[in-house]
Order: sequence, then structure tokens, then C-alpha cells
Amino acid sequence: MILLAGLPNEPPLARVASALDELGLPYRTIDQRQHVNLHLSLDPAGDHGIPQGRLKSPEVEDIALEEVTGLYQRLHSDESFPELCNLPQDDPARLRFGRFVTLFTAFSDLCSGRVLNRTPGMGTNNSKPFQAQIIARAGFAIPRTLITNVPGRARKFVRDAEARGQEVIFKSASAVRSIVRAVTADDLARLDRLRICPVQFQERVEGRDVRVHVVDEQVFATRITTTGVDYRYASRDDGGSTVLEPFTLPPDIAARAVRLAQSLNLPLAGIDLRETPTGEWVCFEVNPSPAYSYYEANTGQPISEAIARYLAGY
Repeated sequence: MILLAGLPNEPPLARVASALDELGLPYRTIDQRQHVNLHLSLDPAGDHGIPQGRLKSPEVEDIALEEVTGLYQRLHSDESFPELCNLPQDDPARLRFGRFVTLFTAFSDLCSGRVLNRTPGMGTNNSKPFQAQIIARAGFAIPRTLITNVPGRARKFVRDAEARGQEVIFKSASAVRSIVRAVTADDLARLDRLRICPVQFQERVEGRDVRVHVVDEQVFATRITTTGVDYRYASRDDGGSTVLEPFTLPPDIAARAVRLAQSLNLPLAGIDLRETPTGEWVCFEVNPSPAYSYYEANTGQPISEAIARYLAGY
């Protein structure tokens, strides 16, 4: 049985569901919006090492967890639900929601089927410095980086970069999404705020952006041409533009991307690369739960079909 878990109308999940429909493959869906009515039981020891359990919801046939052979999960935190996000942290509704997510995550890690993706593999995204070490070991270059909450160190990093004619950008050091921005004079004037929140600074790398999606051993690359510092927000923040188009990676870089995803234990990964004018390939980070649908919608690449086939064991 193939199981999709999260918000069914969210594009990444919805596109996989459509691909499964087109392939004629049956699947079941866990709709997190119905969290109040979801009841989950799990026996980790199970039978002969296969975890067993039941997922129950009114008016829907029970799901036997031991029958799951493919799982694509995009679970959201309680902050994504209006009926929960304003409640106290110790409110019973929030606690119940958290217990469900914790138990389901435990199941996904123990599931004997194919899972996109398991928690250990996704965990490296919580620490960009740790992930960067793995990226470097895979053979990709990484930007010169400083993560600090010391204003003086940040100021020196920017000065040193500027002395070499390099611009500096800043962004989140954790898995929390942030908008990549160039450091300005106004930013330097408010560096004292770093004391309460470490920030990641990087020398800006010149070149062309390429987003790579790895599905098992398949590679889908997208070349990105943009007028903004962060192409995801170029039109919204800068009034600029972003163009996405299919791209063929050099074979050695494609193989390197697959090895990187495998070293992170990520059958599904979104890898952010930039090719410099000198031909060097720099990797910024690896997204363990990529919103591939944005790239698929703009390029027509069959990423969702590849995910569906992977879940089916093809």
C-alpha cells in the first residue's frame, strides 16, 4: 500500500497523487486537517521485526501500518493550523496533535517500505554547518561562511570580503526558511541584534543557479535565470523576474548529486547548486523535503511521476 501523509491539496502531495492516479496505482491519504479525528496506534516490535499498528478515522477504512510499502510524508507543525497556533503550548489539543506527529514519525522511521524521507536523513538540514561538511565530502565546493552572534566578527567578515571585491549575503543557519539578502550599510548598523540570534553570512558566489532534484538515482536539473539575490522572491521583493528551464548536468556532476543525496540517506532531495564562471560547482544546501512542484510546474519535468514510481517500487 502506498500512503501519502500531510495536506492533500498542497502541490507536492497533490501532484504525486495525480501521478499515482495516472499510473493506475492505488494509494491512501492521511489528511492532517482531520487531526482531531485521527487515531493512531503503533507496536514498534510488531511481528518478526515489522512494526504493526492502525490508523483510524471516522467514515474511512482503517489503515494497517504493516501493509505500507511506500510512504511520502509532508507533515506540518501545529503552527500551520489556525485552530491550534494561537492556543497555549500546553493546551490538550496541541499536545494531542504533537503526540500524533511524534508517533507517526516513529512509524515512518521504522517502516519496512520505501519512505520519503526518514527523520535521520532529514535531520542534517537542522544544522547548515554540519550539512556543509557532508556536502564538501561529496566533492562540491561550499561558499566561505561565517555563523556568529558576535557583531565584531560579522563586521570583519564583511570587510574582508569587500576588500577582495566580494559581496556578502545572509540567511538562516537552521532549517527555518529565510529570504537570502545582500548585506547593506543599514544591516551593518544593526549588527548588535546578532547577540540574540546567530546569523549565517556567506560570500556571494557569482554564476548561474541550478536546482537539482534527485529521486533515487534519477536526476532532474533546472537552470534558473533571475534578477534577484534570492530567485524565489525576485518578483515579489525586487520587482524582478525569474525564468526556469530544464537543464542537463554534466554526467560527473549528476553522479556527484546522486552520491550526495545517498550519503544523506535522502531518496528525495532538492540540491541548490551554482556553476561559477570558471566551471566550479558550488553547493549551498540540500533540502530534504523539497517543494519540487514549483520547478515541475515551470519546466514540465516528470518529477512527481518519478516519485510515484519510486513509492511503487518501480
